[in-house]
Amino acid sequence: MLELAWPWTFLLLPLPWLLRLLLPPADSGEAALKVSFLDELESLAGRRARPRLPGWRRQAPFALLWLLLVLAAARPQWLGEPLPLPSSGRDLLLAVDVSGSMDYRDMQWQGETISRLSLVQHLLGEFIAGRNGDRIGLILFGSQAYLQAPLTFDRHSVRRWLDEAVVGIAGKNTAIGDAIGLAVKRLRQRPADSRVLILVTDGANTGGEVAPLTAARLAAGEGVTLYTIGIGADAEQAGAVGLYGLNPGLDLDEPLLRDIAAATGGEYFRARSQDELRAVARVLDRLEPVTQAPTTVYQATPLYPWPLAAAVLLSLLLVLHELWPQWPPRLQRRRR
Repeated sequence: MLELAWPWTFLLLPLPWLLRLLLPPADSGEAALKVSFLDELESLAGRRARPRLPGWRRQAPFALLWLLLVLAAARPQWLGEPLPLPSSGRDLLLAVDVSGSMDYRDMQWQGETISRLSLVQHLLGEFIAGRNGDRIGLILFGSQAYLQAPLTFDRHSVRRWLDEAVVGIAGKNTAIGDAIGLAVKRLRQRPADSRVLILVTDGANTGGEVAPLTAARLAAGEGVTLYTIGIGADAEQAGAVGLYGLNPGLDLDEPLLRDIAAATGGEYFRARSQDELRAVARVLDRLEPVTQAPTTVYQATPLYPWPLAAAVLLSLLLVLHELWPQWPPRLQRRRR
């Protein structure tokens, strides 16, 4: 089936004629000589003067050239047979805290002390890779919330964007309510039984314009199930203190995270170590998949190179004719 990807480009077809009407005619700079005795010159020469071509014949090559260019810009393509792509899974958004406290190094990974964000990247990266059939999206939040990756089946790209996240990229505060509100905005257009938000944070709400509980009630009204994960070692296990002698492990507002999850029918998890966070990921992996409407895809073969190549060839012929008006040479009879 033939289809034009951008058919609106045909609105540009009358553009050259509109410009010709609106712009003043160009001055060739050559003097014009009008001959009133053309008939006498023709009788002396013994042949008729070659009449000037009508306007439409002179403009036809340029009109064809413009038509070919517009056709190529419309991106013609040939669509093959429709191929149904069944999808069975959830629409799952990950909201990851990247505020300043996520750089606190109180977590262990393979015997090495790493930051909280690094542990989240390791273990949630494995979780993302295993969500076959789910649409995965990524929100990074600090003082503000940003959609880093929209809902997509491309789990490898989402995992790469999570791995590339750095502490402080969204500000140093923690806007939990804004992150939930952004997730609801993205999930409300998806099937009602498949909307899931997993929120990972290590602190309390210290920024943003929307209160977390207000955002949670909005999420419940839109059918979004919210799972919250509080990450960070206990205060007595953290060891070293942070900046100005403060321990970031004391900032986690567990009652708030429990209330947020309960308001949407979700669950709160505490992850103090690598093993606990991995256990949380296993629990989340058991979410029941929901069969969604199949997505129909077509294998498209682009056809725009053909009109584009024809336009280039016609342009070359017009240039040759302008440089050598008598080309191709005509055969003349020899006079005896």
